[in-house]
Amino acid sequence: MATVQVGGNSPRQAVLGKLPRMYRADGSAIRALLVDDEPALTNLIRMALKYEGWEIDVAHDAADALDKYRANTPDVVVLDIMLPDVDGFGVLEQLRESEHYTPILFLTARDSVHDRVVGLTAGGDDYMTKPFSLEELVARLRGLLRRSAYLTPPNDETLTVGDLELVCASRAVSRADEPIDLTSTEFELLRYLMRHARRAISRQEILERVWNYDFGGRSSIVDLYVSYLRKKIDHGRKPMIHTVRGVGYLLRPAE
Repeated sequence: MATVQVGGNSPRQAVLGKLPRMYRADGSAIRALLVDDEPALTNLIRMALKYEGWEIDVAHDAADALDKYRANTPDVVVLDIMLPDVDGFGVLEQLRESEHYTPILFLTARDSVHDRVVGLTAGGDDYMTKPFSLEELVARLRGLLRRSAYLTPPNDETLTVGDLELVCASRAVSRADEPIDLTSTEFELLRYLMRHARRAISRQEILERVWNYDFGGRSSIVDLYVSYLRKKIDHGRKPMIHTVRGVGYLLRPAE
């Protein structure tokens, strides 16, 4: 059974209760779908998220998860990889066939680098391993929702750096007119880098501005996502994303 680390004696103490509550763009409650075959774990997470004011659906296998997703399209999904029927990667593949893009956070005991890479490159937006902190889980889910196009009012900003273009309203990204498919987290990271093109940005600043959470100083999550962006933005082309030793990263037009 997975271990959950909490910062107090109850799920309510574990969540970030001092932060303002989040709502859908129409003012209704956030809806989350929890998919895990451990009822004790989903019950604990469900209680914590209910204190956030969210509506929660729970599924303990892939078939039930897909049914509940189609019945009540959630705003965010917490997904285990090891399910009794179809694994989480298979569930993810089917969810990504939906017309509605839903941020997905993998929550799993599989903690190898390979599993993280597979989960994130397959279309997951974030990846946490068990044991985990309820505080961090809630913070990461809030971060995913803030970065979600579903909850963010559209704007007509278009960013262009060299041959790289990002259109905020449609969330379309292209380089040299070739479309590039990004997850919501990759999109927000790229948008921040493009908004501050030609400036060296520290990992800590990126954590605070893109993730809105410092992850206990573990800036390696920035390095991980920058590596994913490089594979999609720079692969087979002259690089635009550069490491600034001792600082962080810089994006500039290809030379």
